[in-house]
Order: sequence, then C-alpha cells, then structure tokens
Amino acid sequence: MKARFTVDGEPVGKGRPRFSRAANGRTITRTPEATVAYEQLVVCEYKKQCGSSRFDDEDRICIKVVAYFAIPTTASKNKRRDMENGIIRPTKKPDSDNILKIICDALNTVAYKDDTQIVDAIVSKYYSDHPRVEVILQTAR
Repeated sequence: MKARFTVDGEPVGKGRPRFSRAANGRTITRTPEATVAYEQLVVCEYKKQCGSSRFDDEDRICIKVVAYFAIPTTASKNKRRDMENGIIRPTKKPDSDNILKIICDALNTVAYKDDTQIVDAIVSKYYSDHPRVEVILQTAR
C-alpha cells in the first residue's frame, strides 16, 4: 500500500507539553494549541487526499516527509536562486525530528494503528515559494 498527501502552509514541529500544578497538587499536562491545531490539519488533509485507506495493523511502514519552508523576503536574488535550487537549505526551527513527530503522532489510528509500525523514516527540509509538507507512506519491504 502507498499513501501520499500534502499539507499546505509553513511546516510546524511538535511542541513540548506544558505542565502545571492543580489546586489539589496533581500535575496537569497540556499539549500546546498550535500542536493540536496542526495535528488536526494533518488528519484533515490525509482524509481529504487519501480517503479512508489505512495500513493493516501488522504492516511495517516507511515514511518520507519533505518540508518546504517559505523563502525569506529579505533574501537577495542570488541567495533566493540558491534556495530555490536546493543549494541553500533551511537550518532553522522546527527541527526535522519535531516535524516527523507531529506528522507521525497525528496519523495514529487514522493511517495506521500506531506509529510504532514505522520502521524507516526520511525527513528533508528545503525552501520554496510554496511552503508545505509532503508526506509519503508505504509498506516496508
């Protein structure tokens, strides 16, 4: 099986959970709103572009994530050309691992039973005039 979809917009990384203390002394864990919103967007785009297709619970899965960041408006013509051609690539936040994490966590129970099924992962970061995240999932060999 193979599934491919795109999430338009600037790539977002998984935010760190926030902890606070309740009046009764218990610790409360809260996921940042930006993380929740982006995970919902990922699920929405997966369902819109891939339908209800889902990997079997026993499948081993490979994932490829390509994040395209907006080219800064302050970039010179030469720098812009190098960014468009992949000569200059983003070394800014979010980190590649956080981009992968937010995509994998969002797809739990939607594209597969659990992201523990992912056995291979590739994450790449580039610049583009069209910021987006492209995701390819396929059964591992």
